[in-house]
Amino acid sequence: MVSPELARHLTEISREIGRQVGVLVSRKGEVEYVIVGDAHKLWMPEIGRARGGQGRLRGLRLVHTHLQGEGLTRDDLTDLAYLRLDLVCEIEAREDGLPGAAEFAHLLPENPDGELWRIHRSPSVHEIGWDFSREIRALEEQLADRIAARSVPGKEKAILVGVALKNERRAAEASLRELEELARTAGVEVLDSVLQTRREYDVKYLVGKGKLEEITLRALQLGADLIIFDRNLSPSQARHIAEATALKVLDRTQLILDIFAQRAQSAEGKLQVELAQLRFLLPRLTQQGDSGLSRLMGGIGGRGPGETKLEIDRRRIRDRIRFLEKKIDAISSSRAVRRRERTRRGLPVISIVGYTNAGKSTLLNALTNSEVLAEDKLFATLDPTSRRLRFPRDREVIITDTVGFIRDLPEDLVAAFRATLEELESADLLLHVVDVTDPEREAQIRAVEKILGDLGLLQVPRILVFNKADKLRPEEGDGGARLHDAVLISAVKRTGFEELLRRAEKVLWAEGVASHPEALTAEA
Repeated sequence: MVSPELARHLTEISREIGRQVGVLVSRKGEVEYVIVGDAHKLWMPEIGRARGGQGRLRGLRLVHTHLQGEGLTRDDLTDLAYLRLDLVCEIEAREDGLPGAAEFAHLLPENPDGELWRIHRSPSVHEIGWDFSREIRALEEQLADRIAARSVPGKEKAILVGVALKNERRAAEASLRELEELARTAGVEVLDSVLQTRREYDVKYLVGKGKLEEITLRALQLGADLIIFDRNLSPSQARHIAEATALKVLDRTQLILDIFAQRAQSAEGKLQVELAQLRFLLPRLTQQGDSGLSRLMGGIGGRGPGETKLEIDRRRIRDRIRFLEKKIDAISSSRAVRRRERTRRGLPVISIVGYTNAGKSTLLNALTNSEVLAEDKLFATLDPTSRRLRFPRDREVIITDTVGFIRDLPEDLVAAFRATLEELESADLLLHVVDVTDPEREAQIRAVEKILGDLGLLQVPRILVFNKADKLRPEEGDGGARLHDAVLISAVKRTGFEELLRRAEKVLWAEGVASHPEALTAEA
């Protein structure tokens, strides 16, 4: 690990200049870097990414002196983990310049105790009984085996991070579970979840700096290459977190946008997702450009190439946004024409709304014998689908499935999907579908009601539909359907439809909601 001659050379110089002195030594025993700090710490150089891949260590060990004999510090251990060094060793520089006690540490693979490193102590550099070459090779093999065992090829690996104020912890726990489902839908492998409770949010890092350091070390140990936050990050926060962790950072909005980008099938859906992504990117591009502007400017008051490139990027994005808005406006006009035609023909419209993965598409398929895509994933379908539904008395309606809602639905998405959501404005009846088995159903109902209110749709008649009755346990009864005046159904088993159609028929015709009931005729 370190020869007595090298140790003595380091301690003598350290005592002479009153500073910590260190070397980064390769596995061949060659000194790659010489580092000088102050009396209390070293400043590590930029050593690149060589051998820094998952399951591999850096191939360098840090040997340095301490003047006070204080042992390995938090900075030493952080450097060990961040740089994936083979090990870090500190040697006490005694007042006579000779080496004293030594302390060294190396990383550990994932373990039940959650330990990140193991520290060894020796009263003298002459008594270090540790076979460096053999132990490091064995450790690297263990690290690689653990990462390979839990990795899914082709998937990004992430740690989820939630932050809650003291009175919001329960809601934050539910939101973090939902974030895990979003990550699964996006094809991300979740390695761990972290929830921090704070008095107030950190302006710079959202979580505290110490907590962010812990998260980063955990990510390094597990081999994660992505951190996903369960809150929306400001451009400044995203930049600071990425700089501090050297990992890819996403927030809740970015994850939802990524899911929408994967799920959009129609040309209309792709346009709407692209518009939302560009609106999200524009302020972040501005912030990113400003942060590096001082380095790119060509002199005081100059207008360097970096600024010009930034302005070009901004202008291109703004031009593309305007182009997409025009195309979506055209789609909106086309939809308005179709809505007027339906109104002229007197066909009432029923729109299915609800929280994502509540079973809306499954209900549409069951009511109309359709084959719309329905999966046990969030946002399985984005594009609205309309079908005809025949009632028992030879009456017909148009029934439409819409994109699912979610808590804190990004404003950019709501704006981009306005052409789709305008379908709800012409609805004569809304079927608000709820997953009765979800423990967070009350919060989900409130979230959907809030979005409907934001869209100005609370005046449209609604029927609350508690779905997935087949999954209720006997002791759960009706899941609170009677309390909410809801219709209890199972879209999979096709039970409860008689009551649902009876309630819908009563709202549409008995209560005079349908605009032209005399024009309703049956068609084959």
